[in-house]
Amino acid sequence: MKRFVVAVSAALLLGACGTAPQTAGPEVSPSSVKAGVVAGAEHNDIDVMYLQMMVAHHKQGLEMVRIAEKSADRDDIATLAKAIDATQSDEVTLMKKWLTDWKQPTTVDHAPNAHADHGGLPATGPEEIDALKKASGTAFETAFLNLFVAHQHNAVEMAQLETSQGDNKETKAFADRVRESRTDQIQQMLTMMNA
Repeated sequence: MKRFVVAVSAALLLGACGTAPQTAGPEVSPSSVKAGVVAGAEHNDIDVMYLQMMVAHHKQGLEMVRIAEKSADRDDIATLAKAIDATQSDEVTLMKKWLTDWKQPTTVDHAPNAHADHGGLPATGPEEIDALKKASGTAFETAFLNLFVAHQHNAVEMAQLETSQGDNKETKAFADRVRESRTDQIQQMLTMMNA
């Protein structure tokens, strides 16, 4: 079991941090986020909307993984949650910096249906989060994995919109890395569901 946890941790950290070789745009990893990666000034409304939506999406994801860090009995799920927490915290810092550099709000319009035609805001509502907080043991782990697979699938959909319609090369490269890493995380969680 311990070897499995280490393998999952290493795979997640490598996949989620964008350390795989990329051909488009500069490398963005937690260490480069702290170093202050700058997005070029040229951008369109899709770039802005994508970053704003992803900040909101990440905040909800961070809420879920922080619950998992405290509540998961399984070491592999707790390790996954900690790795996602570290990565997505740094990604929020990066996205807010780019939006601020562009003199754009770092928040998004939360009106119902405001984003329905481009992936939407996180589908998980307060009821699901409250239920997750109250669950324990196997019930918690099943609920967390199911919710987080859906959550990361939503991130993949939003990233595809950015890569196809965005203009800023750094934001598009970031979205491509998000798409790849979240797809890998989904596969890891599906494997965990069957463990």
